[in-house]
Amino acid sequence: MEYRKIKDEDKEGDVIPSDVEGLQSKSLSGTVAAFGGSSREQNKWKRKTIVTIALTILTSSQAILIVWSKRAGKYEYSVTTANFLVEALKCAFSLAALSRIWSNDGITDDNRLSTTWDEVSVYPIPAALYLIKNLLQYYIFAYVDAPGYQILKNLNIISTGVLYRIILKRKLSEIQWAAFILLGAGCTTAQLNPSSDHVLQTPFHGWMMAIVMALLSGFAGVYTEAIIKKRPSRNINVQNFWLYIFGMGFNAIAIIIQDFDAVANKGFFHGYSLITALMILNHALSGIAVSMVMKYADNIVKVYSTSVAMLLTAVVSVFLFGFHLSLAFFLGSIVVSVSVYMHSIGKIQR
Repeated sequence: MEYRKIKDEDKEGDVIPSDVEGLQSKSLSGTVAAFGGSSREQNKWKRKTIVTIALTILTSSQAILIVWSKRAGKYEYSVTTANFLVEALKCAFSLAALSRIWSNDGITDDNRLSTTWDEVSVYPIPAALYLIKNLLQYYIFAYVDAPGYQILKNLNIISTGVLYRIILKRKLSEIQWAAFILLGAGCTTAQLNPSSDHVLQTPFHGWMMAIVMALLSGFAGVYTEAIIKKRPSRNINVQNFWLYIFGMGFNAIAIIIQDFDAVANKGFFHGYSLITALMILNHALSGIAVSMVMKYADNIVKVYSTSVAMLLTAVVSVFLFGFHLSLAFFLGSIVVSVSVYMHSIGKIQR
């Protein structure tokens, strides 16, 4: 009986080390998983940060390069050919990125170009909207300067917020809605004109063009995000390629309709300069950055990076074009900054 009792105690004693090892193993695997998850979150955060900063810098210089590309207040080059080259360059960037992926990882279902018509058929809508919006951004400079353009671009904040809710079915917190309103108010305040009888510096035609641009940009941006995120595993460069292919097609039609005679008589690159080439490169890289933000962040991040770019554009314009930083612009900038802070709080609470 005593032997049996001792043997049973030995068995029970054997159980304890194995349980301890099991607990240690579970604890270790849990720790590894936690560190792995933390590392993934850090990489995701870094990727969001990089693409957002890149978009901010590119957007801030976009209006400056457009204004700089003018000669005697006019565009000597064809804006439709410039837009076509932007789409072609973005398409080339996407193909170059895909070639590198194919050589490293091979061709898979998620990175192959061949696809179904159902997947491709959704891209003509945003491509057409971007065409009209991109053409308008050249003509609006007949009414506004570079900082004013960046301010009016922020009118798409309201349309983006509403469409974000309708199309993507995403709920925005009350703080985020308040931030949207504040940002719109800040943009309007920055446009106040204390030196004349006109309340706003931009004339009526400029405001109408800005409102149309805002609606087009908001709808195209949210719609594109919905397309991109519909199939998260799909390689972003494949999605970009098909969007830019349709963009090239629509811009080719625009060249034929609007500038066919000028291009046929003077040449495709007539009036181009180094600034024009830099502007085209800037637009192409901005488009890539926007798609990356939509893929790895969201359209709201894109909107606010554009708002920060407004401030950078104003500062640079002081030195390049003699832009005067008025009190209204300064106060509007403060309101914009507060709205950005409020939006970040709203995202944390959501």
